[in-house]
Amino acid sequence: MQPAFSICVYCGSRPGLNPEFSAAATLVGTWIGEHGGQLVYGGGKGGLMGIVAEAALQAGAHVVGVMPKALVEKEWANTNCSELHIVETMHDRKRMMAERADAFLALPGGIGTFEELFEVWTWRQLGYHDKPIGILNVAGYYDQLLSFLATSVEQQFMVDWQMNLIHSDQDATPLLERLVQDAGLSAAPRLEQI
Repeated sequence: MQPAFSICVYCGSRPGLNPEFSAAATLVGTWIGEHGGQLVYGGGKGGLMGIVAEAALQAGAHVVGVMPKALVEKEWANTNCSELHIVETMHDRKRMMAERADAFLALPGGIGTFEELFEVWTWRQLGYHDKPIGILNVAGYYDQLLSFLATSVEQQFMVDWQMNLIHSDQDATPLLERLVQDAGLSAAPRLEQI
């Protein structure tokens, strides 16, 4: 059965210090599965990446992992994915993830998460895609980044319309609903078979 929507999630390969980060990853993966969606992510088994994938699988989602060969060789790949694509480079990974997604969501993470978020945002402002982008600001994790970005607008290195390409929320459910809606798709909860 074709998924109702496909969300690419960028997040940490570590769980982070605050247990709210893991709880949010579980919620996101569960929501995607319970609403008939597909998760696209970096294919890792550790940290928030592994948590969101496991929750999505448990909730019935189709999970697409995309990982460069070098990371697979380090045994970081999640072999439980519905589909695990092994690609040559990080560029190939990001391209495939973007192609397979209807929307993008950043959870807490480190430099890789930031890089992926900023790249897909740059692509959006340049018109390479028209897919919605969200930041899940769990426990205020992205407060300082969002404040810095507002400073960039104030200092006229960015303008309001660029900032408006990003949706942020501390609550996963309304943010996920908005991303799916902005992608022109629907996310109705799956009815249980009786």
